[in-house]
Amino acid sequence: MRFFEHEHYLEDVRLVSDQLLPWEKLQNRSVLISGGTGLIGSFLVDVLMNRNMDHMMSCRIYILGRDEKKAKRRFDHYWHDERFRFIAHDINRPLIEELEKIDYVIHLASNTHPVKYASDPIGTIAANITGLQNMLGFASQHQAVRVAFASSNEVYGENRGDTELFEEGYCGYINPNTLRAGYPESKRCGEALCQAYIHQKHLDIVIPRFTRSYGPTMLRDDTKAISQFIRNAVNGKDIVLKSEGYQHYSYTYVADAVSGFLWILLCGKNGEAYNIADSASDIMLKDLAAIAAESAGKKVVFEIPDAAEAKGYSTATKARLDGAKLRELGWKARYDIKTGVKRTIDILKCENRNGQVLYGTGL
Repeated sequence: MRFFEHEHYLEDVRLVSDQLLPWEKLQNRSVLISGGTGLIGSFLVDVLMNRNMDHMMSCRIYILGRDEKKAKRRFDHYWHDERFRFIAHDINRPLIEELEKIDYVIHLASNTHPVKYASDPIGTIAANITGLQNMLGFASQHQAVRVAFASSNEVYGENRGDTELFEEGYCGYINPNTLRAGYPESKRCGEALCQAYIHQKHLDIVIPRFTRSYGPTMLRDDTKAISQFIRNAVNGKDIVLKSEGYQHYSYTYVADAVSGFLWILLCGKNGEAYNIADSASDIMLKDLAAIAAESAGKKVVFEIPDAAEAKGYSTATKARLDGAKLRELGWKARYDIKTGVKRTIDILKCENRNGQVLYGTGL
């Protein structure tokens, strides 16, 4: 069984698909998604296709990506559906594919884990700036109804010690003269680029800011701490903590992250940024490791990170987001951190065969 056939995963998809959103805005519309095979994007595609199949929404979905084989493995059950189409494309090049009018443009493509920040810093920055500009240019040419740029909790930088929760207007410290700064600074620049297109090209753009997201759609090679914890738990290994674990962060289970994204896409205000966060998923890293260890019946062990990992790690020790602005739109998280982690591990174990984990969109 593949993870996206697991009953819990299908339940998560239906949970989001059945939310009381203004889905009529997507009826007979078209959506272009970059990063559609990633953690957030692949779950979003499953939700939209579920609306198409179970609710007769008739929304056409176009996925941009560089790896057609990977996309076909993940979406083979949609591959011949006339409402689904994959387009092989590098978003760092302008999109010249002749398409029908595209109504919604969603930019999710980005490097999102520490080793990638260190090993591919140019690609990390390019996806968040050059790739975004190509998507915005395409949206402008097609007179898109709305654009969504997936931003990050990383834009807040380090907590200055003057707040417990980051509201959308908060701005902490980032040293731009470091390798690690490429990701948060390019996300900040991407948000500024969105504002430029709003005012100069009159685009309608919303900016969801994701926290540290996780779930069964995580990439197999994801090096975020929570992804490593989950991977070890699925493999029946001890959970490796590579610090004292006092970092206090916000996390979001993928079903809640995508539901929050859809509330922003369909109900958010032009030009606004929204945190997708819930206090029930705020946790210290050492406690997160303990949850994963408990779920796997293993223990937490300590290990010094290697040089590549260390270069990509965030230096922020407290990064908790205030989700009040999104809740005002009507969004509500379904899963707390303990439930979400356990659910992820249970779903991914279905693909753990002969000692080899074959899960996630990184297949």
